[in-house]
Amino acid sequence: MSEQTTQSQRKVVVAGAGMAGVQTAVALREQGFTGTITLIGAEPHQPYDRPPLSKAVLLGKAEGSAFDVDFEALGIDLRLGREVLGVRTADRELDTEAGPVPYDDLVLATGAEPIRLPGAEGVPGVHLLRTLDDAERLRPVLARQHDIVVVGAGWIGAEFATAAREAGCAVTVVEAADRPLAGALPEEVAAPMAGWYEDSGAVLRTHTRVERVEPGVVLLDDGTRLPAGAVVVGIGARPATAWLADSGIELGAYGEVVADDHLRTSVPDVYAVGDCASFPSGRYGERLLVHHWDNALQGPRTVAANILGETPAVYDPVPYFWSEQFGRFVQYAGHHAAADTTLWRGEPSGPAWTVCWLRRDRLVALLAVGRPRDLAQGRRLIESGTPMNAELLTDPARPLKAATA
Repeated sequence: MSEQTTQSQRKVVVAGAGMAGVQTAVALREQGFTGTITLIGAEPHQPYDRPPLSKAVLLGKAEGSAFDVDFEALGIDLRLGREVLGVRTADRELDTEAGPVPYDDLVLATGAEPIRLPGAEGVPGVHLLRTLDDAERLRPVLARQHDIVVVGAGWIGAEFATAAREAGCAVTVVEAADRPLAGALPEEVAAPMAGWYEDSGAVLRTHTRVERVEPGVVLLDDGTRLPAGAVVVGIGARPATAWLADSGIELGAYGEVVADDHLRTSVPDVYAVGDCASFPSGRYGERLLVHHWDNALQGPRTVAANILGETPAVYDPVPYFWSEQFGRFVQYAGHHAAADTTLWRGEPSGPAWTVCWLRRDRLVALLAVGRPRDLAQGRRLIESGTPMNAELLTDPARPLKAATA
């Protein structure tokens, strides 16, 4: 039997029809895979992109954000509205609500799920913002210009608060930490962002926890009662991997699938990509769990190359994400945990500024507010590991690429 015949008989099953799953199926066809591809999604909707949910879809400026992919033309068997329940790796079968699905290669791309606010399940008016259905439930809430309480001042909380203010809602954001984005950015970088809430007319309450939620009201730990026509919870997400508990596939400290530097799991012919998987980064010397769109876009090419039997390059991207909040375009590239120097380009009180993190003299991460050129050039400098000149770097009028040593 020829290799081509063998490949045409192979069955690839992709669990998860978000960005990572869809891009894996597309990348397989683009790279010449001729076997069968089955893409399984828990939601009934055509696969869609998530970033517009907290922006255009939420505000009624777009009806949806379906991917522009002709699954039928690509020969991708799309099975929607089917939750995955487990996997029996010895039998090479994925268990779903509609019965078992056999595979030769399995790709885990089930993403992440939002962390729920304890005690708030089932209370009327409490919302998450992760799915198209979530956004569509929230759209009329914004249109009625309710008092809204947002729990969590992370990326999703800030984006939702921005949309709610744009819709004319009164917004209070409650954050347990001492600043917004406490889990993502150092204090001196996140502190200036607190002022953005006030500038937009939103109220930010830090050092504050929710005691409990009742219909129409949020009770805080200091005794304050906040009127709440709606409560939106944005306190983080965790890998959607509970269904893998008895599979024998190794999971990490955060419940994520532990993948190697080629996105292979601990079980042969099973791969993991996107929000549900961590991978070792040679560039940063630690395992990364990246819950951002760009990781779900980049990783599938590596997975497809593996399945096709090629030897793909090691997967070690420079993490990247962006956020639109309070009239500002915020971009981040890299990973700043191991940096030993923090340098500023521009004043954080101004409309546009950049923070650069260096380890020795190499750029390892940067955050750009309203400076997309800094981001684009900085990302390339991180990838290349080019030595930087710290004195030149702090001049915001000088292009980053001209601040090398």
